[in-house]
Amino acid sequence: MENTSNTQQGERAVSWPALPYEAWRDTCQTLHLWTQIVGKVRMELSPFLNHWWHVTLYVTPRGLTTSSIPYHGGTFEVTFDFVEHNLSIRTSEGTTKALPLILRSVAAFYRECMACLQALGIEVTINTLPSEVQHPIRCDEDEVHASYDPVYAQRFWRILVQTGTVMQRYRSPFLGKSSPVHFFWGSFDLALTFFSGRHASERPGADRMTREAYSHEVISCGFWPGDDRFPTPAFYAYTYPGPPGLPTASIRPEEAFYSQELGLFLLRYEDVRSASSPAQALLEFFQSTYEAGARLSQWDREALERKAR
Repeated sequence: MENTSNTQQGERAVSWPALPYEAWRDTCQTLHLWTQIVGKVRMELSPFLNHWWHVTLYVTPRGLTTSSIPYHGGTFEVTFDFVEHNLSIRTSEGTTKALPLILRSVAAFYRECMACLQALGIEVTINTLPSEVQHPIRCDEDEVHASYDPVYAQRFWRILVQTGTVMQRYRSPFLGKSSPVHFFWGSFDLALTFFSGRHASERPGADRMTREAYSHEVISCGFWPGDDRFPTPAFYAYTYPGPPGLPTASIRPEEAFYSQELGLFLLRYEDVRSASSPAQALLEFFQSTYEAGARLSQWDREALERKAR
């Protein structure tokens, strides 16, 4: 029994590794800005999709990718490989360029990434001011953020892999409009969103990005590595518009809670990775927060959910 328990703990440590924010804070912030550069390339060259779905990255068996980006009759893809720690650019013409993911400033990464694209005949101009970060520095000028710890970068990606797998299970019985499981480089989180099919009232003073993102009623969940405001990785869930009674709704597991400051449900990553079944604990969090939001917002669950057989 002890050997079995030790084996299970070892498997959890690999699949759900420790990710204390303070231990990789500098790498997290640098990687966040690197993904913004790559994500903005996709945004500039891809046709617009509702709710900004044309800008996101996707989790792969090796890292994060833009997926195919159209360009001059062909396509190309940019991928962060967190196994061998490279950034690779591949085109439908069969040409490739790569640069190692190593200690370098955001400005250096920007210059080298753009040089690789140009060498492949891809011309693109991006807005170099980072999005959704405090005290942004233009990425072509940022010599402040210059960290890369491959161990923690890979741990972060492994958590995204496990979270994405749980999200796919959670998404399976939902019949309504649903986002892909995708990674937003602005907020630096893996997210999945369900829609009721009804329009939402516009947020007062909302900017263009927010108006598009929340044009319809949503229930969303995701994983976020934390930041200086909330320095711990956590899973989140929210309903928009937030119905009366949601903050006090009963949700699972018992470690989950509602943050009045952030306006959403949170479940700390450490509480998931220490559970006897991390995947099951996370699935319960996603499912229970969805059920609370859908019930209190009076979603048409008969039409939106597949019956269990």
